[in-house]
Amino acid sequence: MRRDTFHFFLLRSLYPMKITAIIPARYASTRFEGKALAQIQGKPMVQHVYERTLKASLVSEVVVATDDERIIAAVRAFGGRAEMTSRSHETGTDRLAEVAARLDSDIIVNVQGDEPLIDPAMIDEAIKPLAEDSSLLMGTLKTRIKSLHDFLSPNVVKVVTDWEGYALYFSRSPLPNFRDKWNDLKDEAFSSRKLLCFKHVGLYVYRREFLLQFAQMSPTYLEMAEKLEQLRVLENGYRIKVVETDFESIGVDTPGDLDKVLERLKDRG
Repeated sequence: MRRDTFHFFLLRSLYPMKITAIIPARYASTRFEGKALAQIQGKPMVQHVYERTLKASLVSEVVVATDDERIIAAVRAFGGRAEMTSRSHETGTDRLAEVAARLDSDIIVNVQGDEPLIDPAMIDEAIKPLAEDSSLLMGTLKTRIKSLHDFLSPNVVKVVTDWEGYALYFSRSPLPNFRDKWNDLKDEAFSSRKLLCFKHVGLYVYRREFLLQFAQMSPTYLEMAEKLEQLRVLENGYRIKVVETDFESIGVDTPGDLDKVLERLKDRG
C-alpha cells in the first residue's frame, strides 16, 4: 500500500470528506521552459511532486492540470492522472479552478508543480484546519525566516498573522519592518529567533465552492501591486488560515534551483 495502512485509515475515518490535490503544471515557463519535465534522478519533476503528494495521508486523489500534451503524456506514462486545461489561463489558480469545477471534491489542494522535494506532512498540515472546521474557506502555510537574505529578498514572500493564525498581509517587502532594529539586522538575529518573522509557503487549501468563487473575483489593487493572488482574498474581506510548518522545500524557478534540488538529494544519499 502507498502509505502506512493504520495511519492512513485512521485519518480517513476522522476526516471522511473527499480531498483532491491538483498540481498546475505549465510547459511555457518564462524563466525555465519545460521545467515540469526536467529530469531528477531519472524521473520528470512533475512525477516527483505527484508521488510525494500522493503520500499525504489526507489526500484522496491527485490530478495534474496542464495545457500541454507533453506533460499529459509524461504523467500518464507513470500512471498518473492528468487533465487538459485552456491555454488562456493567466494564473495557476485559474487552471486549478477549471479542473475543480469538474470534480465533486469537498476540499481542493493547490500543490505547486515546481516543488519536487515537498514533504507530504506539509500537505496534511495545511489541510487539517479545513478538515476540522467547516467555517474555514482557505488555508496555507508559513515557515520561520532564518536569514537576512530571505528577509530582504523580493522573491521570498513574507506573511504576518494575527493571534489566531489568520493572515493580516502578504508582501514581497520585509515584513514586519523592525524599525528600531533595522541597522542591526544580521543572520544571527533570525536564526536564533530573536526576530520573529515568516515566509509564506505557496501551498493552498480551498473549500471547493470558495475556489470557484475566488477565480471569478476581479484582480485587486494590492494583488496587482505585489503580484500576489492571495491578496485578492484579503481585499475582498475573506480570511486565510495560516499554519506554521517546520518543513522547507525548494521551489524550482530556474535551472540553478534545479541544481540545488539535485544537491539536496545527493546529500540525502
